[in-house]
Amino acid sequence: MTSDIEHLKEVVAQLQKEVTRLSDQEDVRKLQYTYGYYLDKCLYKEVADLYSDHPDTCVEFLGGRYNGKEGVKRLYVSRFAKSFVNGRNGPVHGFLLDHPQIQGIVDVNAEGTRAKGRFRSMMSAGTHDSIKDTHPRGSVQWWEGGIYENEYIKEDGVWKIFRLKYFPFWHATFEEGWAHTKPNYVPFLSKTYPDDPNGPNELCENPMLWPDTRVVPFHYKHPATGQQVADDDLRAPRFGEDPSTSAPPLVLSTSKSEA
Repeated sequence: MTSDIEHLKEVVAQLQKEVTRLSDQEDVRKLQYTYGYYLDKCLYKEVADLYSDHPDTCVEFLGGRYNGKEGVKRLYVSRFAKSFVNGRNGPVHGFLLDHPQIQGIVDVNAEGTRAKGRFRSMMSAGTHDSIKDTHPRGSVQWWEGGIYENEYIKEDGVWKIFRLKYFPFWHATFEEGWAHTKPNYVPFLSKTYPDDPNGPNELCENPMLWPDTRVVPFHYKHPATGQQVADDDLRAPRFGEDPSTSAPPLVLSTSKSEA
């Protein structure tokens, strides 16, 4: 009888651990989906509040890295709000920016304190004809696709975004599509803060944009083989050429505590 009870206790403990892991995974997915809903409606203060207060917190965007909670606010509350909605928190009439967060793969560490997630985004954005003379973007509509490889941290029992890394793979005009995207269609960030008051703290190495098709490294291993994808297989040489002729494989940044 005693051995049966001990066995049942072990089973219950294992089940509790698994339930907690699955709950954490769902909480992280919900966090990322919430980020998408807020960002779509230009609720930049709410977006910034989703981020951790950890000193290694950052967000990477268009070749720039914004460090700490202040850097996060500088990107969303300053740069984005000023560019899209004239500095307000919330949408403006006639401006569209929809980018669903999809295909989420989330992995939580054994301690239940950190997590990593990969998500895809497909964006449709632009301005309505009725605001083309009043909005700074004028008359514009575009497509965009990108990959997130993010890190999350649990603070006081609440999951928050720790290090968001967004790689916008491609942009295209609605009228002509991605086959005709001009080089440097969306220029990478080139000036850092404070030279650019709304700029990043530092610039990232080897930023990429369509037609560059290098693979953003996967935070997870192959589920069947247990192996990481080889670096050369993440590169994107021209058709028929050796991988060594292409740009270097992308490398995900790490926090100072992991370096």
